[in-house]
Order: sequence, then C-alpha cells, then structure tokens
Amino acid sequence: TGNKTLQYYSQSLNNSITRPMTTLSTSQFLKYLQLVAFTFVLSSFPSQAKENAFQQVTFPSLDGLEITADIYAPFDNASKPFIILCHQARWSRGEYREIAPKLNALGFNCMAIDQRSGGSVNGVENKTAIKAKTADKGQRFVDAEQDILAAIKYAKNDLAKGKLILWGSSYSSSLVLRIAGEHAEDIHGTLSFAPGEYFSSQGKSANWIAKSAKKIQCPTFITSAKNEAGNWTSIYAAINTKTKEKFLPTTEGNHGSRALWKQFDDHTKYWKATKKFLAQFL
Repeated sequence: TGNKTLQYYSQSLNNSITRPMTTLSTSQFLKYLQLVAFTFVLSSFPSQAKENAFQQVTFPSLDGLEITADIYAPFDNASKPFIILCHQARWSRGEYREIAPKLNALGFNCMAIDQRSGGSVNGVENKTAIKAKTADKGQRFVDAEQDILAAIKYAKNDLAKGKLILWGSSYSSSLVLRIAGEHAEDIHGTLSFAPGEYFSSQGKSANWIAKSAKKIQCPTFITSAKNEAGNWTSIYAAINTKTKEKFLPTTEGNHGSRALWKQFDDHTKYWKATKKFLAQFL
C-alpha cells in the first residue's frame, strides 16, 4: 500500500503544481504544503511494499529445463549475503512468500526457486514442475538436484558476489547438504529444515546424504519437527565441523520451512534459532 499511497499523493502534488499559484485558495495552498511534506516523508523511507517486493526470473537448469524463481533483493549491493531457498515435496517457491521478506529484514538478499519435483502452495504454482511434465523430464527428488546446482551458478554469475547460503526444506534440505559437501568451494553456509535419507527408492544408498555430509566445511544448521530427529541424526553426526548447529523444539513442531510460518504457535522458537545461526554471515 505504501507505493500506491505515494503514487496517489505524487499525482495530487503534480496536479496542484500545474495550477497557477494565484488560483489557489488559502485552504488549497495549505493542502499543497501538506502534500509536499507527506510526499517527502514517504519518499525518504523504504515502503513496506518495496521491502516485500520480488522479481520473477527464469534461467536454465543443467539439462536446459527452464527454472522459475522469485528474487527478493532489496539491497543493491551484490556483496550482501545471498540465500537460495528450496521448497519441499509437492510445493513451490510459494513456501517462502512469508519467510523471504523477513530474511530481507535481517539483511539478506534471497532467491526462492521452483524445483522440478513439486506442486503448488500458498496459491503459487510450480512453473518448473509444469514445464518438466510437459517436456517429459524426470521429476523425482534426485532429478531436482541439478536445478539447485543451476540456481547456484545463476546466483554466482548475476546476483551474489559475497557469501552464498543454501536453504532447503524436506527433500531439498537433504539435497542442499549433499551439494554443500560435494561443492564445498561454492557454499558458505547451509540451513536444512527436516532432512533425511529420502532417496533409497530412487536408486541411492541408505546413507547417500550422510556420505556427502562428511565433506561439508561450512557452518550448517539442521532442524525439524520434534518427532523427525531420527531422520537426520546420522547425517548430523557425519558432519565433521565445529560450526554445525541443531535445533529441536520442545513442542511438536512442524515439517520443513513452514515451521517458520506465523500461523504456528511455536514459529518464534524456530526463528530464534535460525536468526542466531544466520547472524554469523552478516
């Protein structure tokens, strides 16, 4: 609403300016001064609408499939820390519509991507998944790894010249841990919301993620719902760094990044742990 309000008052101000000053009554002149002051105040501070704005972009995956993503980048400085946000199964980049602006407020630029394995959430369709289906491309969890790798390449080329952080949810939280291990030179931090060894039915070993996690060198954060800890205990143990952190709520909690959604009573506890971890990158 901030940008619309500014536009309204700017138009009103322009209309007032185009009138000869001699035709303005005292009340009109006072209104004119108020418009000048109000327009100056609104233009001097970033509006909420601007802070929450995002730009939709597309770029190719490693196999040429078009990936759709939303960029939340209020900071023009490319050296600002940059977070790539990956969604959970059957969902889309819409998982981060509430989360990304809050990360902006903390000082991070972000990009939420649609992986080819997904659907829709929060009214946002997964455009990458739709194109993958049309092109008859694989849409398993393992097939989405190349989409995350392509997002890293795109971010490093065009958006992120500083610290690059990977953030995953459910199956993608496992993939970001694998990528952080296999491509350690590209990743400065990883957040993993509800990882696990979810890939046995897709031809991978029962410790596929843990094997790559052994190679992780960057700070790593893992969390999940309370009853999901057993899914990632061995993965966490495999990470051989002193910069790893974990968080489990005393409440039931929630699966994936949606644990941070304000509709859940315990979301503030997840945010507290997340903010503590992210502070080291600022």
